Parts: sequence; structure tokens; C-alpha cells
Amino acid sequence: MTVIQVKTTEQKQAVRMIRERVFVEEQGVPSHLEYDTHDETAIHLLVLDEMNRPVATGRTRPYDEQRMKVERVATLAATRGKGYGGELMQAMERIARREGRTILTLGAQVKAIPFYQGLGYAIVSDEFDDAGIPHRTMEKKI
Repeated sequence: MTVIQVKTTEQKQAVRMIRERVFVEEQGVPSHLEYDTHDETAIHLLVLDEMNRPVATGRTRPYDEQRMKVERVATLAATRGKGYGGELMQAMERIARREGRTILTLGAQVKAIPFYQGLGYAIVSDEFDDAGIPHRTMEKKI
């Protein structure tokens, strides 16, 4: 598997395909909520499987002087549980370190909390609603 920083139009289309399938089709997030102004400035990553097929994506962006925010983490349903999400999150940590940040913060869907806890993230907020899905803020010092 390979994690790449998205640069080409083809890679951007792969990111959009994954987000459409996972968030819009599977989870029912309205398209107008899925895409925002941060898409233009965030660092987008794409995970390619062993056959060079796009299977997971996420984005990160500066949040404050200490934090990078991780957002829109999505893995195609058929490829979950194969380590792609973990590789993606390790790449996010490398970017945060490169950017001089010491904390990664994210809004985790409640059902994904065990995944993030397994990577060393801790819950730092009460539950909140985002696009009709319960979330909690989680952070990891890196």
C-alpha cells in the first residue's frame, strides 16, 4: 500500500469518489455539507492498495499553532479492516510534525472512536452532532 499527497486531477477525482461513496451514499451526508472551503487549502491524502487502486482518503490542515486538524477520513467499505486507515493516520502525523505541530485533533464519529483510540487518540469533548452523525473531539500528542 502507498499513501500519496494528492496533486493531480485524477487523484482529486479519486478522493471525491471515496468521499461520495462513504459519506454521501453510505452515511447519508448531504453533498452540500460534505464539501467546504477547506477542500481548497487542506492537504489531501490518498491511500492506494497493492494494485494501485484508491481505497482511503483524508485531509489535514493547520488548526492553530500547536494543532493540525484531521478531517474527512474515509475508507471504502470493502477494504476496511486491512490497515489502510492506520497507514493514512500515520501519514497525517508525519505531515503534522513536518508542519511543526505537536497535536492532531479530529472530530470522530462515535462508531469510529475505538479505531482512533487504538492509534493513541483520547476523547476531549462531549458528544456533538455533525451532519446528523454523533461525534466527539479526539486528540493525540505527537
